[in-house]
Amino acid sequence: MIGDAQSASGIGRRASGVALLLTVLAAAPAQAHDRTNSYSSWDIHGRSAHVVARMWELDVTHFEWGLVPGPERDRRLGEQLTQQLQLLAGGQPCSINTPPRSLNPGPGRMAFEWDVTCPADGALALRTGLLLDVAPSHLHFARLRRDGQPERERVLSESERIWELSDGAGAPGKGNAPQGTSLVGYIRLGIEHILSGYDHLAFVLALLLIGGSVAEVAQVVTGFTVAHSITLGLTVLGYVRPDRAPIEALIGLSIAVVAAENLWLRGPRRRGIPIIVALSLAGLAIAAALGRGKVPSLTLAGLALFTLCYFELLRRTARRHSLRWSVAFLFGLVHGFGFASVLVEAGLASDRIVPALFGFNAGVEIGQLAVVSFIWPALRVVTRGRERAYHMVVDFGSAIIAGLGVFWFVARTFG
Repeated sequence: MIGDAQSASGIGRRASGVALLLTVLAAAPAQAHDRTNSYSSWDIHGRSAHVVARMWELDVTHFEWGLVPGPERDRRLGEQLTQQLQLLAGGQPCSINTPPRSLNPGPGRMAFEWDVTCPADGALALRTGLLLDVAPSHLHFARLRRDGQPERERVLSESERIWELSDGAGAPGKGNAPQGTSLVGYIRLGIEHILSGYDHLAFVLALLLIGGSVAEVAQVVTGFTVAHSITLGLTVLGYVRPDRAPIEALIGLSIAVVAAENLWLRGPRRRGIPIIVALSLAGLAIAAALGRGKVPSLTLAGLALFTLCYFELLRRTARRHSLRWSVAFLFGLVHGFGFASVLVEAGLASDRIVPALFGFNAGVEIGQLAVVSFIWPALRVVTRGRERAYHMVVDFGSAIIAGLGVFWFVARTFG
């Protein structure tokens, strides 16, 4: 029996090494980001409107012409925005009065503004097709102020490309007030976000691979949930404003660290893996101090120290789950910043922040619980009473997830 277990462990470690290599190679041509968002604000007076549209520079690279910065990319993006973000009157696009003008919205962002005029007749509506051809899961946040009415926002997507604004000529009045995204709409948005956020799902799966009992899984998931709810709330309410680029990179790093922890816990728990991980992070911290990459050097140095301390505590304790919730909590704080980026850039009106935050967070939790309630029982059924199958699932699964995490981290840090 012992020989079989050792054999399975050896095979699993070799297989996991192959799986890790193949995953990194397979991921190389893929995009390092799987969620894209864009934003627009519309200031409508009568039948005219001033438009400001914003995108993340990273998301522009979904277009072939968006890979190389320069005047040509700016010109093409301006054309794309005016063609794909339209104010309609009676179903027909309104006229563009001025060519799109490039703005300077800050590092990592791109923005343009232009003006449109609509004919006197026909109900008004907003329509988007932006990025949907190359990124079908793309979300567009449209914020609108019209003739002194309260500001409202609506989330547009592949399933809802048009926002109807009025049923007549557009005279101001309560009956013509546009309806923003409802609480149920934000709950749906949160569910879709977690289910389409492959990096977040990979992190949850890494935690579940050696999840243990129901109580232990509940403890780890609760730590992750509480943490990302805290940072999601703090960020959306404006108390903290982290930069998106290092947060997205750290999400990838969190996945790789937890997956490496799985492989280490399955093995003899020697100090080799923690030391390699810590030295790698220390090297990246030095590179960051020299101006390379997007993650601050102090953050990477702190993670290197945390890795050494955390793995040493794990090595000395017989109850690993008594500590594992802490790493779920720590990295949950990082993932919360990632969740928040969806809402922060939308620039919600003060009376819209609370329902949007509550609904979105509730949707994220519902989606996450649905994933956990499906994956964890499935893992238990597949591996129950089959030690060799359990070892193979943990080793293969953790190696694949580690490969993805490394790829996401490197691509988002140096891409």
